[in-house]
Amino acid sequence: MPLTKERTAEIVKEFQSKEGDTGSCEVQVALLTERINLLTEHLANHRKDHHTRRGLMMQISQRNRLLKYVYSGSHERYRQLVDRLGIRAKYDRHHN
Repeated sequence: MPLTKERTAEIVKEFQSKEGDTGSCEVQVALLTERINLLTEHLANHRKDHHTRRGLMMQISQRNRLLKYVYSGSHERYRQLVDRLGIRAKYDRHHN
């Protein structure tokens, strides 16, 4: 269930803005999205695993905070990130 080192390295390489970039918002959001997808699969099979559900909710909240930060800096960067990850856009030009 956990994210493997290889998969983490792939995601970092795909979303980094320059060599050695492991902490930018894009990389963090991509890693969180991958972990959220894994936990969602797990919870589909283990409905009563409330500890994991709480962890999932915390990760979703963290991702939303990071996305809000990206949106506040650049709407275009936010839109590109959401499109690349295939997640639903929470913010658009009409909301804050």
